[in-house]
Amino acid sequence: MKRWFFHIVLAMVLALSVPVTSFAQTLNEAARQAARQYDAKVLSARTVKEGSKRVHVIKLLTRDGVVKTVRITVRGR
Repeated sequence: MKRWFFHIVLAMVLALSVPVTSFAQTLNEAARQAARQYDAKVLSARTVKEGSKRVHVIKLLTRDGVVKTVRITVRGR
C-alpha cells in the first residue's frame, strides 16, 4: 500500500513540475497561462507557422519592466 501511494505522489509531483504553458492548446489559453506563470501582462499574442508546426508567440511585460517572449508549440489534434 505504501509503495502504491509513493508512486501516485511521485506521478503528481512530476506532472505539476511541467510548465503550465506546455498544456496550452488555444492561443487564448496559452496567453493566460504564460501571464500567470511569469506574473506578467500580455502585450501581444499570435500564432505563426514554422515548417509543419504551429507556434504561439506571446510577448509579456514582467513586473520588473522586462519584455519576455514565450514560444509554445501547439499540440497536434
